[in-house]
Amino acid sequence: MPGRLVLLGVASGKRVRLSQQARSQAGLPPAEVLEWRDWLAAPGKLGGMLAQSCVFKVEPPGDDPAVQARLLADGCLAEGIANPGPLEHGELAVSGAWFKGLERALLRLEQQVANMPHVRVMNAPRETILMTDKLACQHHLAKHKVAVPAVLGMVEGYDHFHSLLDQHGLDRVFIKTRYGSSASGVVAYRRNRRGGEQATTSAQLVHGTGAIRLYNSKRMSRYHLAADIRTLVDLLASQQAYAEGWLPKPRVGNGHYDIRVLTLGGQPAHRVARIGTCMMTNLHLDNRRGAADSLLDPASQEALEKVARQAAQAFPASHVIGLDVVAQRGQAHVLEANAFGDLLPGLLWQEQDTYTAQWKSFRQ
Repeated sequence: MPGRLVLLGVASGKRVRLSQQARSQAGLPPAEVLEWRDWLAAPGKLGGMLAQSCVFKVEPPGDDPAVQARLLADGCLAEGIANPGPLEHGELAVSGAWFKGLERALLRLEQQVANMPHVRVMNAPRETILMTDKLACQHHLAKHKVAVPAVLGMVEGYDHFHSLLDQHGLDRVFIKTRYGSSASGVVAYRRNRRGGEQATTSAQLVHGTGAIRLYNSKRMSRYHLAADIRTLVDLLASQQAYAEGWLPKPRVGNGHYDIRVLTLGGQPAHRVARIGTCMMTNLHLDNRRGAADSLLDPASQEALEKVARQAAQAFPASHVIGLDVVAQRGQAHVLEANAFGDLLPGLLWQEQDTYTAQWKSFRQ
């Protein structure tokens, strides 16, 4: 069948729905979807779907709680740690084990498609693993001469975090969970010479019975008490957090912004400014979109496109990459690379949405 696309994903999720909608509007047959949960239970099902020539794309499993629980259980088994069982909605816990489960699954997937020359893989599983490991990804980008914020290193706890600040002579940094996504567990931290501290974060401390737990939230929290900040940093450190230099974002009106750039086949395509009044500009946090080109001067636009191409070249087997970029005064830095950064409903580039554009550019 011409134009055949096979997706490993969650059929009820927004990503698959938007992909199917784009194909319908383009007059293409629907994508054939294999549920993540079905592939994990019976990997051979994918082999049958890939028996004939096709394009194959992996969508993230996050829309299916059962898959998330399975990946966590597999990771806990591999790491030799106790499985805490299903986590509550938004709870931040054992993220390293979840990543291990995802990594093992994607490596099995890579082996499964390795000897299928008739299958064109849109996003290489191994590169997806690398982009999901934020710390490894930043080191990888820096190795390829891509400008990124300075990485201070892993955070072992509150006291160690302060020693990192002193060592690097910094009073403003970001703390990020190594395997987080969508601003999960990100902290914008400041201190002053009088000893005052402030931590602005999407992570909420919840005092329950027996222990304090961390939950991801769309509402930003600000902590000022040293005891709260110590608890916050210690809990994030247990999730394999790291610190990086604070890169100021350009301002517009009463907010500031960065740019999400989608690269297709190594070239910058869709781009949108993410404008917010707090330090985290992720669109799902009720921040607003802006026209990127109208905010950037010509030199900054050129720097944006140059760094996007450089970053895409570091992942040559990934046709679609979402990059978060700060561009100003003729310079640009990559904050993150996202293997699943194409969920940008309604955003057009050359009159095509992200799903139509990626399919048409990959077919050529």
